[in-house]
Amino acid sequence: LSIRRQRQMCIRDREACMATAEQLKALIRAHFDDDSEKFKTVALQIAAHEAKVGHTSCAGEIKSLVQNAKNSKKKIMPFAKQLDTLEQRENYVDMLDIVLSESLESKVARIINEFRKKEILRKNGLKNRSKILLTGEPGTGKTMTASVIANEVNLPLYVIQIDKLVTKYMGETSVKLRQVFDYIEDYPGVYLFDEFDAIGSDRSMDNDVGEMRRILNSFLQYLENEDSFSIIIAATNNPGILDKALFRRFDDVLEYALPDENQILRIMKNKLEGHSGQDVYDREVMEAALGLSHADIAKACEEALKYSIMDEATIDKKIMIGVLQNRRELYHFKEA
Repeated sequence: LSIRRQRQMCIRDREACMATAEQLKALIRAHFDDDSEKFKTVALQIAAHEAKVGHTSCAGEIKSLVQNAKNSKKKIMPFAKQLDTLEQRENYVDMLDIVLSESLESKVARIINEFRKKEILRKNGLKNRSKILLTGEPGTGKTMTASVIANEVNLPLYVIQIDKLVTKYMGETSVKLRQVFDYIEDYPGVYLFDEFDAIGSDRSMDNDVGEMRRILNSFLQYLENEDSFSIIIAATNNPGILDKALFRRFDDVLEYALPDENQILRIMKNKLEGHSGQDVYDREVMEAALGLSHADIAKACEEALKYSIMDEATIDKKIMIGVLQNRRELYHFKEA
């Protein structure tokens, strides 16, 4: 009789385990199908199963979690759906990799520091800088700054694809913009609106159309009401055409300029260390680099490194001036 009971108990335990396994699989499917109602139903089934096998405390906790979720405006858990308007970028750039003016370095460091202490600020009725506008010439470090901030605060970097956000169909852009801000609310990250003037241009411009005005109005409203733990960064090469109402919606505006001699020297030393002679950093080379952007100078350094590696030679002044002049000539083709 004892052996028979043991066998029956084993069969019941095996059936109980199988039932739980099926419920867990159903729970996982509901999660990835973004079916919150199915998720709640399966969770209650698991609670009932736990009660049946005598785990009343566990059953009560599961029921309580589901009940609280029903009374909440939020979902039981965030269901990660990637939007086609967002591109996640890998970023491994820290403050040591970027060359900025002292003023910009100070502002970027403050954004990072305030984010790290956001909980303390919120407890005192304050909010960290989280809405930042970057303006300035192309290639001066705006996108790289977004990467640095994301890396330093340990958040993913998302770039909003403006060409996929702005469509020709009336109302569709506003819907997509709402989806982006919902995503910002649900998934903490650093969100970069690059080429921001595509949606942030002045509403009084003669060539503006009603649909774009509605899009900008929507953006202004979403930005003002946004209260997430994300950081929103907008970058533009044309700050002069931005609507003036935008500026007061941002916590800080960072203005980027072409590098001065000190910054040129830092870029070159960062890139060429161990591969160049001292004559590379003299006045003639600095003059050849003035007027080029951070990105242009970095690219010229990479070209010089190729010569050094392939020819097994030290980079000298002649090589460096040559690659800098080549970068400058690219703009002559653009102007032509």
